[in-house]
Amino acid sequence: MLRTSCVSALLFAAGLSVQPAFAETPNDVLAALQSEAAKSTSNFQGFSAARGEKFFRVKHGNEWSCTSCHTENPAATGKHAKTEKPIEPIAPSANAERFTNPKKIEKWFKRNCNDVLDRVCTPQEKGDVLAYLLTIRK
Repeated sequence: MLRTSCVSALLFAAGLSVQPAFAETPNDVLAALQSEAAKSTSNFQGFSAARGEKFFRVKHGNEWSCTSCHTENPAATGKHAKTEKPIEPIAPSANAERFTNPKKIEKWFKRNCNDVLDRVCTPQEKGDVLAYLLTIRK
């Protein structure tokens, strides 16, 4: 009985010390993207907020850019270009929930990149955009 209690206590304690396997802050997300980019790009040199801003503002062969829905000011509330549904600010400084839920991050990057690029964004592109968004102040 004592042995079972000790094993249970050790398993419980070990479970408490396990860190979550998901990012909790935009900087955690950026670090994860950096790791992905380094693995997928042989000459990865880091992220660039300037490159991210350009990516965010430019149309990439389609009729949309990121600003089509998120506005020229990422700290402002946007509006979906087709449905006109309000979109909370994308800049983490203006919306503390942005870039904190890995499932949502992946879902929205996938959807938005397909809308803007007709393809999935690369880790480099995602990291550049997030690096830019982290420079935005309210």
